[in-house]
Amino acid sequence: MTPLRQKRVARSILAAGVLAGVAVLWLLGAPHRISTDVLDLMPQAESSPELALIRNLAGDRQSRVVLIALDEQGGADSKEAAAHRLSAAGESALNSLRRSDAFEDVEMMNGGSYRDALGTTVFERRFDLLAPGWLAGRWREHQAEAPRAPWSTWLAERTASRLDAFLSRPEALGFQDLFGADPLLLVPDVASRLQGFADPAAGSSSRDGVLIWALARASPFEKEGQLSVSEAIDNATRDVSAAEPGIDLRWTGVFRLAAESRRRIESEVSRLNILSLVAVMAVALAGVRRPARALLLAPVVLFSMLGALTAVIAAFDHVHVLVFVVGSILCGVAIDYGFYIFLQPPVGNGESYAAKVERLLRPLLASCLTVVLGFSLLLASDLPLIRQIGVFVGAGLLTALVSAILWFAQVDDPFLETRRFARARAKAGSGALRLAARLALVLAGLVALAGSWRLTWRDDIRDLQVPAPDLESNDREIRARFGDDPDRTVYFTQGATPGQARESLDRFLEWNARTFPNSDAVSIGSVLPNPEDWAQLSARIAGLDSFAADLRGALAQHGFDPSAFNSFFDAWASWRASHRERDYDAFAREFASDLKGPASMTMAVRPNACWFMTLAAHPPGAGPPDFTHSFSATQLENLNDLFRRYRMSALRLSALGLGLVGLSVFAIYGVRRGPRIFAIPCGSCLFAFGLFGLCGHPLNLFNLLGAFLGVCLAHNYAIFTWENAARGETPPPSIRLSALCTAASFGVLALSAIPVIAALGSMVAVIVLAALAAVEIAPFASRRGGLAVGKALD
Repeated sequence: MTPLRQKRVARSILAAGVLAGVAVLWLLGAPHRISTDVLDLMPQAESSPELALIRNLAGDRQSRVVLIALDEQGGADSKEAAAHRLSAAGESALNSLRRSDAFEDVEMMNGGSYRDALGTTVFERRFDLLAPGWLAGRWREHQAEAPRAPWSTWLAERTASRLDAFLSRPEALGFQDLFGADPLLLVPDVASRLQGFADPAAGSSSRDGVLIWALARASPFEKEGQLSVSEAIDNATRDVSAAEPGIDLRWTGVFRLAAESRRRIESEVSRLNILSLVAVMAVALAGVRRPARALLLAPVVLFSMLGALTAVIAAFDHVHVLVFVVGSILCGVAIDYGFYIFLQPPVGNGESYAAKVERLLRPLLASCLTVVLGFSLLLASDLPLIRQIGVFVGAGLLTALVSAILWFAQVDDPFLETRRFARARAKAGSGALRLAARLALVLAGLVALAGSWRLTWRDDIRDLQVPAPDLESNDREIRARFGDDPDRTVYFTQGATPGQARESLDRFLEWNARTFPNSDAVSIGSVLPNPEDWAQLSARIAGLDSFAADLRGALAQHGFDPSAFNSFFDAWASWRASHRERDYDAFAREFASDLKGPASMTMAVRPNACWFMTLAAHPPGAGPPDFTHSFSATQLENLNDLFRRYRMSALRLSALGLGLVGLSVFAIYGVRRGPRIFAIPCGSCLFAFGLFGLCGHPLNLFNLLGAFLGVCLAHNYAIFTWENAARGETPPPSIRLSALCTAASFGVLALSAIPVIAALGSMVAVIVLAALAAVEIAPFASRRGGLAVGKALD
């Protein structure tokens, strides 16, 4: 092929590739596929019940809750004046939020309307909700005390005597208006159990202020939803300031945290990618004689990033933005292939570009394919993030290799001479130099052995986010106002059906009562009758045809006026007449749909996803046993155990990948040279682990991922070093510059504000520098290697 035709073909292929990549990204709507949701880092089909429940909560109404607090900032003459100002500000904020299309429900928590609505819902359904359990309890008492007594007569007498006894208790004053409609005391019996939900701030420190609970329409993980909620809150803040200057409005919710997380991570992506590219190009420019021509290396990096982005967007419906933070490493890795081609001098004066590529093709393919082979195993990982990184890096490196070959095929004079420091080598043959090289290798071995025994691991899901201390502190303070209290624990009990979840709730409440005997636990789920009582309801009321008449007589005997209870008798007759065998699951769904405001957050009834929330008056302690199918909020928020499991999975995949990389090296270079090549990346990895261990730095899943990446990259340096050694040549300067560029790229990642990214960057940087040192030192450690280098220099 003539040089002119070679240029045209190369340019045509590159142009077609760029157009195809841009077209795919545009057609697939790349910006809409990028996610900042931390749950997208977890498997969709996660078998863990904790994570399955978290996904249900995060994707449901719970994630759309916004909490707002209004406080007096001074200027009021008295408490009464402050209360008046706060009340007026609260009404102004309430009206503003209700006018907004961003919210579907807004409730003032201070005025009692929320408690009234919850009480009304329970009262209107008191017979369906409470009568099955009440009748079951009375039936057990009847069978234990007087099984021969007529069921209706005994129940009427027991009802009248319980009502008479209850009226003598102080708490009866709060229910005086209900007795005529509820002589069975169904509502008073359940009222105390609902107190924790009826007053969400119970148990928290008492503070003046107005609390508003709101439910947004859109998802907090979509940018449009974040903007609509933020705009509505801004409007409410302006309305409050206009109505009552000096009132401070603060708010929190997943919307605010997710928006800030998105903003910070997007900023981090831009910052790291720019810094990485600058650092890589700075090393490249410093290492060559004609810096302006070094800019010809930049397109290879850009082609690589485009190929990686196109592949990962096409392969996954949602790609977490952390993939692109990690993807900034391609700036330092993709340039390797440009170095190996551009900095390699031609053999003789007449070697064509095609002949040069043919000469370099085996080490190029070996170095690229071993890395891609290793990263392809990450596709078997449980974690979507690791699978996405595997696709991103693998596709990016393949693109870098192909684009480097094509790019320099259309460049005039595809050779760039390096500066002296990039190719300078020490003179070999000195005994002192050989001794120093051996001592360095022995010292590295001691670090690897000693430090590995001191390794510690710490996996924390919070390390996946950019820290936002101010927002997190604001979130804690406002949630404390709404009832979050370190002396209380929130539990979730789940089941595939409402009946299963309700039975599990009974088991959980029994366990909680035994484990924490001096603390109460309240759950709206306990208002729902359990399946057994529901199934026996027809049998219980079958023998109560005369109950109304019996109860009238019993009430008269205890000094009550039976006519005062006419509303109850009418409701009882209507309920018995309309009662029929009903589907339990359908009834549970109806009850859940009737709950409004914060109460609607306390239970969910959906196919294969039913749960109840329980509020326990004790600090977090031992987790409930498995048979309760319950988890504390602390367990749900702390996914570190799951991350440890994923780390072990990643460790197995890394070990398998490392084995495949080693086998591929052995297959290409034989069992004699293969182990020598393989020893450099493995030794560098062990040295890095040992160094972190000696420094007492805890490692995590991303350190392990970084170690795997570092081992794959270090193979490049070992392969090219031994390729040149086989020809009696010194290691090419491209190895040194490539390693320094990679170390610079990952060194930038080590400065990331995201802890896991910093962990990955620091681990790879240490491994790469250790591998570079190994290929520089190893030839001088043996007499044969030193003489070979010396002859090559001569």
